[in-house]
Amino acid sequence: MAKKKIKKTLPEQVLEHHDVAYENLALNVLDQTIEQRQATLAEFKLVEDDIYKTLAATGDKTGPVVAVLPITKHLSLKKLAQASDNKKVHMIPLKDLQKTTGYIHGANNPVGIWQNKHFPIFIDQSAENRGYFLVSAGELGRSDKINPQDLSDLIQAPFVDLCQ
Repeated sequence: MAKKKIKKTLPEQVLEHHDVAYENLALNVLDQTIEQRQATLAEFKLVEDDIYKTLAATGDKTGPVVAVLPITKHLSLKKLAQASDNKKVHMIPLKDLQKTTGYIHGANNPVGIWQNKHFPIFIDQSAENRGYFLVSAGELGRSDKINPQDLSDLIQAPFVDLCQ
């Protein structure tokens, strides 16, 4: 039986258009128990620190800003404000997230946001020297394994300290 071909998401199409290598993974550990999560990660030969989340906030001077950091860490709003030349930033309310970024909670993708919205994006410095990390592919349950430096170069996102 032929394997069903998965339609590429917009971020994946952008990555391919710019010749940026990535690997698509059908992976969603957020709604799993600790045991299920560990089993899923082991299946893909990953650890939790390999997975990064994309968070959207609003700055008092710049408007929307985006942070990419490990799912195991907490965002420092103060550090994001400093990196983005704002005095203060606050998280975008969940009810406003999709109309602001174009993505639902859990599917925010830095490539898609960069392509469609051109918001400033910052990647936590913990990713700078990694060989790869995972970011959402723009749909729930899908992730893209990508070199952080390749992503940074594409979307002009500096590596900065973002974690508490």
